[in-house]
Amino acid sequence: MGLKRIAAMLAAGLIATAAPAFALDKAAVEAQFRQWIDRDLWPQAKAAGISETAFRQAFSGVTLYFDLPDLVPPGTQPPKQQSQSQAEFSSPGAYFNESRLQGLAATGRTLARTHAATLKKVEAAYGVPGEIVLAVWGRESGYGRARLPYPAIGVLATKAFMSTRKDMFRQELISALHIVDGGDVAARSMMGSWAGALGQPQFMPGSYLKYAVDFDDDGHRDIWNSVPDTLGSIANYLKQRGWQAGRGWGYEVTIPAGVSCAQEGPDRAKPLSAWAGQGIARVSGRAFPSGEMRASAMMLVPAGTHGPEFIVTPNFYVLKEYNNSDLYALFIGNLADRIAYGSGAFRAPWGNVGKMLRSDVLAMQNRLVAQGYDVGRADGLAGFKTRRSLGEWQAKNGLAPTCFPDVSLKSRLK
Repeated sequence: MGLKRIAAMLAAGLIATAAPAFALDKAAVEAQFRQWIDRDLWPQAKAAGISETAFRQAFSGVTLYFDLPDLVPPGTQPPKQQSQSQAEFSSPGAYFNESRLQGLAATGRTLARTHAATLKKVEAAYGVPGEIVLAVWGRESGYGRARLPYPAIGVLATKAFMSTRKDMFRQELISALHIVDGGDVAARSMMGSWAGALGQPQFMPGSYLKYAVDFDDDGHRDIWNSVPDTLGSIANYLKQRGWQAGRGWGYEVTIPAGVSCAQEGPDRAKPLSAWAGQGIARVSGRAFPSGEMRASAMMLVPAGTHGPEFIVTPNFYVLKEYNNSDLYALFIGNLADRIAYGSGAFRAPWGNVGKMLRSDVLAMQNRLVAQGYDVGRADGLAGFKTRRSLGEWQAKNGLAPTCFPDVSLKSRLK
């Protein structure tokens, strides 16, 4: 969390991870690393208010992790980005593994009963529903069961010393040293992921300093071992990022034929009553809550007309603050609904959009930009601005808007 989907970039082949073609003198690099700690990092840590005792203890026995991705050891060149033509673009449906969601939901319902008193206090304190907090906990660390394989100081130091994002990781390393210096956790117990994300909520150290709470009142903010601290910290994060108490995340809906799918995005919000006035209705058949009709809501069509359609609240975009992905936020919302209401998969199926490459989508984006459309970032990914621009282009050119890149558009969009 907080790294803007480095993991997704790795999966998509946008970060090269291959080892250098020549034999690396690891002993020499380690020697440079020790010099860097003393001559470069320590002055910065001292200036940031880190005590020398905490600093030296934190780095006692720390060595480089040469197996981490995205490293540029001294004397080597940054890896070139792999061609986007190597990454296949497909339906978002693969993100929603039904077996995994069912397992997380079953465990989540059990934990909702086990920790009912704590969740009630968390919701009273922060206004975030217990099922949302549980869903984030489950998605991030399997309810604390996921193995945290790395000491965070070593990972962050490695990346601050020799990654392509040194400045960002150096700041996170300084934040981690503040955590140690503050006494919440010893450096040897600060375990995390390969990216330096900490504990059960998978907070980066800077997020820990801002949002972690001591919800069990034992004097320490322990997101590694304390369930109350973990749940309270997740809820505090969401509250501080703008969660609106008393509102859910959104609704799966049906959008009638003739109502354009090219209306999505937080910058095109309308009162819920306006969406209902276009004939948009919940797939459950239930009416939208009367108390919500004047409140702001947004259309979301992550697969265009090829998949489930949604009306979402501003809270959906708060979930995206945790991980900047429409699909992540939908995963959390769906899992939370399963935990709270025993519901299942989204009603509409995720359609087949054909076998394309990200380079195909990038070409479409570039052609749209050349015609004056705003696609957001031209990166081969179909964000909401790309989706709605495609829908607008389709309507302008006499096509039924689908608001999603598919094989049929490759030859038409020129």
